[in-house]
Amino acid sequence: MNVLWLQSAGCGGCTMSLLCAEGPGVFDLLGGAGISFLWHPALSEQSGGEVRTLLAQVETGERPLDVLCVEGSILTGPKGTGMFQILSGTGRSMLDWVQSLAPLAHHVVAVGTCATFGGVTSAGGNPAGAIGLQYDGDQPGGALPVAFRSKSGLPVINVAGCPTHPDWVTETLLLLKAGALSAADLDELARPLFYAENLVHHACPKNEFYEYKASAEELSQMGCMMEHLGCVGTQASGDCNIRGWNGGGSCTRAGYPCINCTAPEFEEPRHPFTQTPKFAGIPVGLPSDMPKAWFMALASLSKAATPKRLAENATADRVKVVPNLTSGKK
Repeated sequence: MNVLWLQSAGCGGCTMSLLCAEGPGVFDLLGGAGISFLWHPALSEQSGGEVRTLLAQVETGERPLDVLCVEGSILTGPKGTGMFQILSGTGRSMLDWVQSLAPLAHHVVAVGTCATFGGVTSAGGNPAGAIGLQYDGDQPGGALPVAFRSKSGLPVINVAGCPTHPDWVTETLLLLKAGALSAADLDELARPLFYAENLVHHACPKNEFYEYKASAEELSQMGCMMEHLGCVGTQASGDCNIRGWNGGGSCTRAGYPCINCTAPEFEEPRHPFTQTPKFAGIPVGLPSDMPKAWFMALASLSKAATPKRLAENATADRVKVVPNLTSGKK
C-alpha cells in the first residue's frame, strides 16, 4: 500500500509526533506491514522536478494512489482561489491539488485537527480561509464536498488531534492495509472509533480527585482540573490516558488541562484554556451524558465526603498526606 502525504497549512506537528512512534518505530512498523510513502515532504529524498513528475503520474493515473494523507488545513483565500498557498514549483494551489488527487485515492486520510476541521490555522477570524478536508469547523463540507467518497466508498477518515498520537495514524494505516476499517468503525465525525470511543477522562491519574471533587486551584497542583482550570477531559474523545504518549505521558498526566483538541473548533473556546467558565459558580461544561442536576447533587455529596488526604493533596504540587494503610484491627 502506497501513501502520498501532503503538508498543507499547519505547523508540521503531526509529522513530528508520528516520528515519536515507539516499539517499533514508524519506519519499521509501516515497512514491515508493506506500507510505503510515494512521497512525504519532510521524510522523502525526492524534491523539485522528481516530485512534480510523481504528482503528474498520479494525476494521470499512471501511478496508482492507495492512500492520500493530508496534514494541515486547506487555505481557500483569497476569494476562494486557494492561492494563498501554492504547492511549491507547481504553480497550483494546495486546494486545487487536493481536489484533483482525492477522487483518485482508494482512501483519503486527514491527519490532525487542522486537516480535519480547520484547527488552529482557522482561529482568530480566519483571514486565510482555512478549512478542513471535509469539514469547516463543525459544519460538514470543506475543501471536499459533503457527498465526497473515496474509491473505497468511505468519507475522509478524520484522524483528529493537535497533534495526533502517532499510534492513531499508524493504526489507521494498518487497518486500511488489512481492509479492516469500514464506515461502522468511524464515529459521527468520521474519526476512527478505536480511539474516539474513549474519553480523555478514562484512566486519567487525577480521577480519584475528580471522584471527590477535590480540585486544583493552580497549575502544577495535584487535584482535578475540571472545576477551576478548564479541563474538559470528561467531554473529549481520545484514549490519551490509556495508551499514553512517548512512554506514557499525556496532557493531564503532565498537569495541564485537556483542551479537547480532537474536536471541531477547540481552538476558540471563548475563554482561556486554563479557566473553567461558570454560571452562578457552577461549571458550564459538565461531563458527557450526565444531567446537570444529578452532577450537582453528586458533587455536593462527594465534596462532603472528601478524605483529608485528597483535600490537602489537591492543592499541593506533591503528595503531602500519604494513604493510611492500617487495617483497623486492634
